[in-house]
Amino acid sequence: MVRRVTVPSLFPPPRYSHASVVEAGTKFAFLAGSVPLDAEGKLVGEGDPVRQAEQVLANLEVQLHAVGSDLSHVVATDVYVVSSETAVLSAVWDVVEASGLSVGPHSSTLIGVACLGYTGQLVEITATAVVPELSRVS
Repeated sequence: MVRRVTVPSLFPPPRYSHASVVEAGTKFAFLAGSVPLDAEGKLVGEGDPVRQAEQVLANLEVQLHAVGSDLSHVVATDVYVVSSETAVLSAVWDVVEASGLSVGPHSSTLIGVACLGYTGQLVEITATAVVPELSRVS
């Protein structure tokens, strides 16, 4: 059984859900890319990949909480950054590490790309997380 989740407090995605939860012994959530938009759909941190990474991670936390999980239960991410400069990718990764997302550490891929879906968007993170039993959610 797959449960698709669209988080009411986040900007409504155009053609996807914020997360999909699959129960197969252990419950997993497969989250759509978290983007640097506020709840009204306005880009946060125009031209600033570090600020955008902070917003992406804040949105990711909201997505995770909506499905009963949190950053500490993330098992895999893909971090997309619009840049071919390793210094920019490293600056975004520093934000990821500081967020607590890398606790574990989780499996992750950091990818420099040519562009992302929203005008001015520089960062996006997809994630897969375990959804723990209620008694274990922090």
